[in-house]
Amino acid sequence: MREELWLRQFFPTPDAPVRVVLLPHSGGSATFYLPLARALAPVADVYAVQYPGRQDRRDEEPVRDLRTLAGRVADVLKPGLDRPLVLFGHSMGATLAFELAQRLPVAHLIVSGGRAPSHALTDTVHLASDEELLATVSALGGTSADVLADDELRALVLPPLRADYYAAETYRWETAPPMDTPVTVCVGDSDPKTTVEQARAWAGHTTAPTTVEIFTGGHFYLVDHLDRVAELVARGARLAAQEAGAPEEADHATR
Repeated sequence: MREELWLRQFFPTPDAPVRVVLLPHSGGSATFYLPLARALAPVADVYAVQYPGRQDRRDEEPVRDLRTLAGRVADVLKPGLDRPLVLFGHSMGATLAFELAQRLPVAHLIVSGGRAPSHALTDTVHLASDEELLATVSALGGTSADVLADDELRALVLPPLRADYYAAETYRWETAPPMDTPVTVCVGDSDPKTTVEQARAWAGHTTAPTTVEIFTGGHFYLVDHLDRVAELVARGARLAAQEAGAPEEADHATR
């Protein structure tokens, strides 16, 4: 399995003491994280995951099971465990980040717009018609109106989008002891997919400290709060570097 197939690096920082991996939302691609990767480049060696079935991987079958996807991503990340690993996942990516933390040593887990694994989604959007599915995504604000208005682009977007919604909506947490990984939880105060209470429930999945950061906005609050989100991820990277004994390099982080 080739790393370059799964991991996209927009601003390489190979001398950074920490590796940050960004995990997209349902229907999302690695390029969604280009602004965040740019903001984090002075702090960490940042990679964004490209799931099968989209953009340059559009000829591949999307993965319809989050545990299967986590296993494949974990295999790709294992060679890079010589440095502390920090994960950031938004929406479906938050659940995927949690599953990765069951398989890999994660120094800090940052989850965004995703309810705790013990609070399963009960939606059935994956069963909706194409028009209803696209309308749901449009209402959340995660897909450009230009994409939804173009028949060819819609045809490309729909298969991975439906597969991702299936994966997210059929995922069920398997009871297990809590992690010992610090968790930062980010949520919009008007997110229709994840309430603040469901976000706070992440504390039940770790024995380490859990911090909940509440933003103004909906499910894609992070688009309007890039600087603050970047600082939270940078903080997690600095802490991971310090724990690993690399405080001087970590102090290069920008604020």
